[in-house]
Amino acid sequence: MSHVYIEKISAHEDQTVTLKGWIYNIRSSGKIHFLQLRDGTAIIQCVMGKNDVSEEIFESAKRLTQESSVEVTGVVRKDTRSALGYELHATGLKILHISEEYPITPKEHGTAFLMDHRHLWIRSRRQHAILRIRAEIIRAIRDYLDDNDFLLVDSPIFTPAACEGTSTLFETAYFSQKAYLTQSGQLYNEANAMAFGKVYCFGPTFRAEKSKTRRHLTEFWMVEPEVAFLELDGLMDLTESFVRYIVTRVLQNRQTELKEIERDTTQLEKITQPFPRLDYGEAVRQLHALGSDIVYGDDFGADDETMLTKQYETPILVNRYPAAIKAFYMKGDPAATDRALCVDMLAPEGYGEIIGGGQRQDDFATLLAAVHAHGLPQESMDWYLDLRRYGSVPHAGFGLGVERTVAWICGLPHVRETIPYPRMLEKLVP
Repeated sequence: MSHVYIEKISAHEDQTVTLKGWIYNIRSSGKIHFLQLRDGTAIIQCVMGKNDVSEEIFESAKRLTQESSVEVTGVVRKDTRSALGYELHATGLKILHISEEYPITPKEHGTAFLMDHRHLWIRSRRQHAILRIRAEIIRAIRDYLDDNDFLLVDSPIFTPAACEGTSTLFETAYFSQKAYLTQSGQLYNEANAMAFGKVYCFGPTFRAEKSKTRRHLTEFWMVEPEVAFLELDGLMDLTESFVRYIVTRVLQNRQTELKEIERDTTQLEKITQPFPRLDYGEAVRQLHALGSDIVYGDDFGADDETMLTKQYETPILVNRYPAAIKAFYMKGDPAATDRALCVDMLAPEGYGEIIGGGQRQDDFATLLAAVHAHGLPQESMDWYLDLRRYGSVPHAGFGLGVERTVAWICGLPHVRETIPYPRMLEKLVP
């Protein structure tokens, strides 16, 4: 019999097939066993009648436990009562392994217990749905950029210096030198943009922030497009188009998973362009009106972002923050010397920043002064300064954090469920 994956079962109605997977649940009613079988693609009910198989097979099925691995042969039948629309009428069973008592049972478990068993927790329906949505988001990211003529150019994980600030670096020995795990591929991506015009890098990034908030991981995935001859307004247009495409793709392709996690999709259906654009000063004024005590010149905290975004149904683009609170490479605003040509996209429903970016400083002397002002070693930055020595042009880019985006689109209260194996302040295992 041909091996078929459960998600493709509709193409085999009334055919005899073999399914290979694990027992998700089992119950019996005398002369019938009902086996819930999962194979990593979906879950299907296999109905085994006592008269449809040998006595030996029927008796052997009584030994099955949760997560036992099996091969089940049977006929695919349409069943409108099933969420899948089909069930399997079993005619054969091969037991591969009888699982020991499985630690995650249908009863309620605490988050700490589930996180300690994350390698097993990801087998559950809800976690399956979340990680499939994550995969769809990543596929949409790549498709959008590839289809819009961005070239994937990888950036290194080991770096010689900081990109976002020295206080959040993971230091490691690199033979006779010190190296750091990358905070961002941006600096290298700027070099790539000067070579190829429109590029992106996509990979893990690391921040040694001693934070326990629901928005932070020490290892997270970020996609970073960078474009030569692009300025701030064009960059904001790009971020809008990009995020709209991602949300649309998830709504088109992952309705089953969104339903499984009980996501209110009416909120996502409101993500239409144009997104509101707020100057930093206007954002501060709105926050004061809402009761925030933020001081003009300070960066927004999570509470400020939540308060602000709850006034809108779509993401908002807060731009032109004070230069003093932004990275050394940000270009200053010619119309306001204390401001930077930067933008943060804040997601609605209180999810906060999912994108940070801006126009890069393209003047050699100004950038050199910023390197010294931020206490960065010039010898580690000479290659980066070369980009302003040899054919400098206006350019801009942004980074989108995958896990925060997954949390928002899925409506999750914490980023720990957005990645298979989250790395947090006190979480390194499994």
